[in-house]
Amino acid sequence: MEKIIYPARHIEVQILGDSFGNVIQLGERDCSLQINNQKLIEEAPYDELSEDNREYLGKIAVQAGKSVDYESAGTIEFLMDKSGSFYFMEMNTRIQVEHAVTEMVTGIDIVNEQLIVASGEKLSVSQDDVKLSGHAIECRVNAENPKLNFAPSPGKIENLFLPSGNLGLRVESAVYDGYEIPPFYDSMIAKIIVYGKDRKQALMKMNRALDEVVTDGLVTNVDFQRALLNHKKVISGDYDTAFVQEEFLPTWKI
Repeated sequence: MEKIIYPARHIEVQILGDSFGNVIQLGERDCSLQINNQKLIEEAPYDELSEDNREYLGKIAVQAGKSVDYESAGTIEFLMDKSGSFYFMEMNTRIQVEHAVTEMVTGIDIVNEQLIVASGEKLSVSQDDVKLSGHAIECRVNAENPKLNFAPSPGKIENLFLPSGNLGLRVESAVYDGYEIPPFYDSMIAKIIVYGKDRKQALMKMNRALDEVVTDGLVTNVDFQRALLNHKKVISGDYDTAFVQEEFLPTWKI
């Protein structure tokens, strides 16, 4: 028997380890906005987390990495119940889609550190170098139809425009005008990451960025993401892993 933690917040801690026994943590991410257990929007840090709990989670994540002599980038994932208690969920032994928000708030290039470790060298940063500053948010732009239970929406991109030129903006994508989205792989076609001095500013920047996205020829989740970001509970931070599926989605469909 396993205790079910539902609803919950999905909080994860980014770690880095090398072959010399060094393991550090780069703070936490909040990945609670998800549908069908798939993440939609990720943030760093989790503003509602107390400093005591932040220190506690970071310590546990480092201990977990050291216990298996972990090398490379990895993520220790937790669920937090309504009482504020944390439960270990899993470890992802790889770089993750949402690593960019951690890079934005720490200034540490996680992929570069991963390459350094793979080369047999020591991490170029220590725990003392890790300082969290500001707030970052990432939205996954997916070729899928939210009104059809997020079914994949393959097809040809007739006209593409992704946001650019904004301070604190990062866009990662490999698609272009005329690109054919196949039905065989993950539906994500771009990641939009924004950075602000605080969560309020980051939300404003993400709204602006999503407004600029053009993907003619495809159905995407951009309108859904924009509506989700502007829900009063998301703005206030009052949501959990069940919020999108049980509360937001039925209302949005109407």
